[in-house]
Amino acid sequence: MQQRRLGSSGLEAGAVGLGCMGMSWAYGADERDDDASIAVIRRAVELGVTLIDTADVYGPFTNEELVGRALRGLRDDIVLATKCGLVVEDVATYRIGRDGRPEHVRSAVEASLRRLGTDVIDLYQLHRVDPAVPLEETWGAMAELVLAGSVRAIGLSEVGVAELARAQAVHPVASVQSELSLWTRDPLAEVLPWCEANDAAFIPFSPLGRGYLTGAVTAGSFDDADFRARNPRFTPEALAANLGIVEQVRAVAARHDATPAQVAIAWTLAQGPQVLPIPGTKKQRYLEENAAAAALTLTPQDLTDLDALPTPVGTRY
Repeated sequence: MQQRRLGSSGLEAGAVGLGCMGMSWAYGADERDDDASIAVIRRAVELGVTLIDTADVYGPFTNEELVGRALRGLRDDIVLATKCGLVVEDVATYRIGRDGRPEHVRSAVEASLRRLGTDVIDLYQLHRVDPAVPLEETWGAMAELVLAGSVRAIGLSEVGVAELARAQAVHPVASVQSELSLWTRDPLAEVLPWCEANDAAFIPFSPLGRGYLTGAVTAGSFDDADFRARNPRFTPEALAANLGIVEQVRAVAARHDATPAQVAIAWTLAQGPQVLPIPGTKKQRYLEENAAAAALTLTPQDLTDLDALPTPVGTRY
């Protein structure tokens, strides 16, 4: 698989990574299988899918433990990314709080290192900025971890350019992780250009629109434990209204004998060489399908058609 740089960090990874959240958190509890997920992670490394992304909040904590078990003997072959700054307040409803205090950052990284079974995290990301704590304090604590050698590079998630500028003034921002897909394009206006100008990687999560862009999601596709059951874009009315988006993605896929998922991932890759999407999956066949998207080159006409897709019905949260 082609390699892409994670900004100024000096790290490189396969152009398509793997988001591991859904293996332990938020999606389809009835479909979770740790042994199968471990096999998926290990197969990912074989395919060159070497950016492996998790977070302490997923589970909480159990996803990092899962990833740690999966990567035994493979640690030197991957770029290991995790996050801090969110805390689960209610597991049943997925209610999440924020904690950006420096003391939380320091304790969180030590716990993540233990769960992951490693002595260094390649990319440590602030999951969300805590409005109760000055960003400079949180980011300064994360920068200290780089100096201490417990992490190699630091990044942020779901931030705007004003916050990025504040962080950059303290320590280089290696990456920005935010949602980007054919039906969520907010970062294209300002954040992606900022990343290009400041030599930072951009890591899109949910490049498949939480599964919708694959064409496989319909009303009733998930149980009450799946957070999409409460997501505005996944009401029966919104799913029906957004069907035209999927149909147009299918049309582009047919031109290349590809799948809609591969087109959706290829579109994110086409947004710039600093982009490394991390589609998540618990199944090996989807992992292999997603990884193959790195070899799909969309034509200018494909990109024009995809850029003309309508705005989706429903907010993303």
